[in-house]
Amino acid sequence: MRTPRPLTALIVFGLYLVAFYGVWAVTGVEYDDIGDSASTLAKWYVAPLAASAVVLAVATTVLGWWRPVLSETQRSAPWWCWIPAAFMLAAVLAYLLTGDFESSASYLLLLAAGSIGVGFVEETATRGVLITGFRGRYTEPVVWFWSCALFGLLHLPNWAFGLGPGAVGQVVLAFMAGSALYLLRRASGSLLPAMALHALWDFGTIGGEVDSQVVQLLPVINGLLALVLGVAFIVTQRGLRVPVAGWTPPGTAAQADAARA
Repeated sequence: MRTPRPLTALIVFGLYLVAFYGVWAVTGVEYDDIGDSASTLAKWYVAPLAASAVVLAVATTVLGWWRPVLSETQRSAPWWCWIPAAFMLAAVLAYLLTGDFESSASYLLLLAAGSIGVGFVEETATRGVLITGFRGRYTEPVVWFWSCALFGLLHLPNWAFGLGPGAVGQVVLAFMAGSALYLLRRASGSLLPAMALHALWDFGTIGGEVDSQVVQLLPVINGLLALVLGVAFIVTQRGLRVPVAGWTPPGTAAQADAARA
C-alpha cells in the first residue's frame, strides 16, 4: 500500500476530472439536455462516467488504496449522523413518486447505469480517494472540509458545458450534500451506502421532470440539514486524526514496541 498523501489523492482526483470532462469536450455535451433521451444519456452520462471509472479503478489498484477508500477502521459517529442520509432518501422517494420519467426500457436502463456510475465514480473520487489521502496528514475537520469542498468544485466546469452561472449554486448545494454522504460513511463504516444513496439521488433528480415547487426545494433543505449536522459533528472531531484502514504511519510500530519495553 502506497503511503496516503494529499498530493497523491489530488493527482488521482485531477486525472478523474480530465477523463470525465475530456469525454464531454469530445462529444460536445449540452448540459441541460443530458436526461432528454436514451441517446443523450449514453453519450453524455454513461460514456464519461465509464471513462473516469476506469481511471479511478486503475489508480486505486496501483496505490493499493481499495481498503481505506471503501471502509473505515470502525463506525465512529453518533446516531443522529444518519439523519441527513434518511432525509436525502426521503427526498429521492419524493422525486421518484412525483417525477415524470420516460418509460422506454432503453432510457431507464441507461439512466440506471449512469446513476450507478455516478455513485461509484464521485464517491470513490471524493469520499474515497480524497479522504484516504488527506487522512495521511491532516486532522478530520480538514479532511471533512476539503472532501466536501472538492466535491462541490468538481461541478463548477458545468458552467462551461451549458449550465452557466447556475453552476455556482450547484457547487454550493453539492458541498452541503457532500456533508450528508460524509456523515453516512462515518456512521456506517463503509463507502458503499453513500455510493448507493448517491446513485438513487441522481436517478431521481436527473431522469424525472418534477413540477412541484415543494419537491424542488427538497435538495436545498437537504443541503442545509446536512451542513448543520456536519458542522455539529466535525466540531467534536477537532484535533482528531482518524486512522487510515490498512495503513500504519511510519514510526508507529517502533514507538509501540518501545512503550511495551
